[in-house]
Amino acid sequence: MQLARRIVVRLFGGAIMVLVVAIFTFFLVRLMPGNPVAAEYNTLIMRGMTPVQAADEVRVMYGYIPHEPLIDQYFHYLWQLLHFNLGQSISYEGVSVLHIVLSDAPWTIVLVLLGLITSFILGVTAGVIAAVKRSSGIGNVLTVSGSLLHGIPQFVVALLLAFLFTTLWPIFPFGAPYNASLTAGFNLPFIGSVAYHAILPVSAYAISSYGGWMLTMKSSVISVLGDDFVLAAELRGVKPRIRFGYIARNAILPLFTVFALSLGFMFGGSLFIENIFDYNGLGNLLVTSISNRDYPLMSGAFLFITIAVILSNIVADFLYSVVDPRIRRST
Repeated sequence: MQLARRIVVRLFGGAIMVLVVAIFTFFLVRLMPGNPVAAEYNTLIMRGMTPVQAADEVRVMYGYIPHEPLIDQYFHYLWQLLHFNLGQSISYEGVSVLHIVLSDAPWTIVLVLLGLITSFILGVTAGVIAAVKRSSGIGNVLTVSGSLLHGIPQFVVALLLAFLFTTLWPIFPFGAPYNASLTAGFNLPFIGSVAYHAILPVSAYAISSYGGWMLTMKSSVISVLGDDFVLAAELRGVKPRIRFGYIARNAILPLFTVFALSLGFMFGGSLFIENIFDYNGLGNLLVTSISNRDYPLMSGAFLFITIAVILSNIVADFLYSVVDPRIRRST
């Protein structure tokens, strides 16, 4: 009963947060310099339309006219948002924002999931080895490599990979999530093309995140090694393999929460990697909408990323209660 109440409370809080971010985004993007709606309005008048006809045309296309009071635009936007209508894109000439976002979101989800899971597995494994072998050469090498990679910004890793493997040594393709000559569908050539085009972006995600997982896991393992249950297991003669399993299981618990949170925040970081590799996705879509002053599309992309972060927070809260029996019993 308490768990169900917590779920309802967190979902309600998440909905309020989405609404707040939507309001903030609405005013932020409309207070930016440059107004493509006004430019479209003036273009229609220059083509011979009357101001009334131009205003009606622009309202049909974008939901508001450039000279309409901002507060009226806000209430219209809020009403449309409550009906899951994010408006029509300016740069895509009236195409539904929801359709555009849902079309590009799967590519970002694939990159984020593959990159995060890869970096998590590699980082956790290396962190355990670095902690257990911290006095040896391999432990020092892993620690130094993790520290170096953790300090390199994500976009620098992406730029370096793009330069090395698409320009200096053109091994991997650049731009687009798959070969345009193939027929999209559940067939081997298409799946292979998608995987081939995703290698560099996924590698950029994984390499830029690996260092954080490795250092965090190493610190967690070293902390667990000093717990009483480890000493008790050693005194009772528990086999090292079993003891090692106990240590790893307890040390990895805090990382599950961070994993779920990182899943949301990596959506925000996708704009650097996708823009550098010219890869279709929410990140590239957001950059395009900002450069084109596409207010509806900008708001829609921001909103989707916000929802991803909030849902990740909720998942992290309950994931930790699932993997940690102590918290599960307390709820």
